[in-house]
Amino acid sequence: MILEVAILNIIPGLEDAFLKAFSIAQGIISKMAGYISHQLKRCIEGTSRFILLVEWEKLTDHTEGFRGSKEYQEWKKLLHHFYNPFPTVEHYEQVAYTND
Repeated sequence: MILEVAILNIIPGLEDAFLKAFSIAQGIISKMAGYISHQLKRCIEGTSRFILLVEWEKLTDHTEGFRGSKEYQEWKKLLHHFYNPFPTVEHYEQVAYTND
């Protein structure tokens, strides 16, 4: 499993519009091959900042499958105009486990 992490800095004043658009966009990503789950969290200290966490089966499910798809073009139309600056996206893999 790969964890995609994106810090999303939303243009101040557009947070509600972003959340509305994201409610549509999450339906797009959740249908992609290799998608496992996602979470969107809002920063308490800076309410224009969000973090998007997406679990993928493998890295290429995100970097090639999703980003190379026609669905990604719709995702971009819905969300990319809210970001300033454009987010850096990183990918993480599990190296330790808890006893939960």
